[in-house]
Amino acid sequence: IALNPGASYRGLHDSLVNFGHGEPPEIILCTHEEIAVALANGYARATGKPMATGLHNIVGLQHAAMAIFNAWCDRTPILNLGGGGPQDATHRRSTDWVHTALVQGNLVRDFVKYDDQPQSIEAIPEALLKAYRIATTEPKGPVYICLDTDVQEREIKSPLSVPDASQFRAPAAPAPNPEALREAADLLAKAQWPVIVAGEIGRNPAALQLLSELAEMLAAPVIDMEGRFAFPNTHPLNLTNAREQALGEADVVLGLDVPSLGVPLGPAVREREAFKPALRPGAKIIHITLLDLERQSWVSDNMWLLPVAVPIAADTLVALPQLIELCRGRLGTDAKKRIDGRRAKAEAMFAEAKKRSQAWIEQGWSQKPISSARLFGEINARVKGKSWALVHAHTRRWREALEVTEAGHGIGGGRGGGVGYGLPSSIGAALGYKGSGRLCVSVLGDGDFLMTSNALWTAARYRIPLLVVVFNNRSYYNDEEHQERMARWRDRPVQNKGIGIHIADPAPDLAAIARALSVEGFGPITEPDRLGPTLDKAIEIVQSGRPVVVDVVTQPR
Repeated sequence: IALNPGASYRGLHDSLVNFGHGEPPEIILCTHEEIAVALANGYARATGKPMATGLHNIVGLQHAAMAIFNAWCDRTPILNLGGGGPQDATHRRSTDWVHTALVQGNLVRDFVKYDDQPQSIEAIPEALLKAYRIATTEPKGPVYICLDTDVQEREIKSPLSVPDASQFRAPAAPAPNPEALREAADLLAKAQWPVIVAGEIGRNPAALQLLSELAEMLAAPVIDMEGRFAFPNTHPLNLTNAREQALGEADVVLGLDVPSLGVPLGPAVREREAFKPALRPGAKIIHITLLDLERQSWVSDNMWLLPVAVPIAADTLVALPQLIELCRGRLGTDAKKRIDGRRAKAEAMFAEAKKRSQAWIEQGWSQKPISSARLFGEINARVKGKSWALVHAHTRRWREALEVTEAGHGIGGGRGGGVGYGLPSSIGAALGYKGSGRLCVSVLGDGDFLMTSNALWTAARYRIPLLVVVFNNRSYYNDEEHQERMARWRDRPVQNKGIGIHIADPAPDLAAIARALSVEGFGPITEPDRLGPTLDKAIEIVQSGRPVVVDVVTQPR
């Protein structure tokens, strides 16, 4: 359980510390509730197992709200436990009046799967079992349970029955409708240029081999949505870096667990204008996902509504083996020539995209400030051939310089878009991988790092090995680009775009911040040729079991 302590759950805290039977839960102390929940998010994404958090009444819950929202958008299971009350006003201290809400779960109800506030000790086991089951049922997500202080501290006068938790596990994920799956197989088998768009399918690592098998059988190009890892970027069918060209020729698109089809199927650069799909007219979309089973209207994170010819509500891990067999049965001898031609075309497009990426890397290799191509290229040279995990990535083109070939090479997350998610979620993921031998790497923006830099104390306290590389462009640069657009539209001075946005004069010493929190820090690194040797030193520290921060002064993107 990751927590920041508070009097509203002092009873729960005491019980956690003085657990009577077996192994007590490990308490991970955090310096902010947003850090605690983001840490739990990263842990769950790395391990597939939910983590609990402790949140102090309404103040802690409000601190945690952004991270809970991120977990909602990420479909990450987290058991958030809060204290509150007492609801009996005659038992309140002065501060309790300010920190007691009616009803506390209202704060986050729009972006959790379930919330409850049990009013007796006897009701707590059922509330927790129900919350855990709902959180871990697909589509997964965060839940919140508020425990009244009076209930927590009430004396248990008779034995409390604790049910067998295995009898309340999440139900098996649903299988696809057979007729819909046959329709999908017909379209894919007859397609001239089918394209597969892979979204959150990597949440089930076992599904990745099935995706590869289907793509190979059909010689279908794969577009990886650049969130959670789905398909090796070394595979010649991976046309992520030729996305618009590949999609522009598609007659059939198969989406697999895509949170918003409009993101991969739309233009790369968007402004506030009508949506323009990257697909040609008449292209048919198949989408296998469970996300249609869970929707709330508070925020439309599914974004644009696209026409889907064959919508299938099913778990991709269950659906793909059946789809593969149905497609195989429909590929007659006449399909071989078509598939071989498609494979050759995809491989040529892959080679051309690879050539463009290599030219980009070479062009930026010696530039100052340090380019993203150099930064990720130096990281790639050091992780290649090792057991490693990319627990957070920054900038848009990292997959062009990093070789990612397995599930740990990109766990995604942060779809809520809140700055400050990256560092604590990386620490949580590294906690999940601790002891596995994986070298955990996190690349963060400087604005993201500064917002929750105090999370480093938790990494130091629990000796969580993690390499944090800060992509330090000394700006909230995304907003700088927006201000440049506004200046051009309104005929204003473009040179004013950095006012209120640049993190400079003075520039924060990020390595010193790390050292102040008992984490080794290097930098600022300004010379390209110093980057590689500094990473070597940093990796030695991580391999000894400790976290480290490398501050790299970079180009804007």
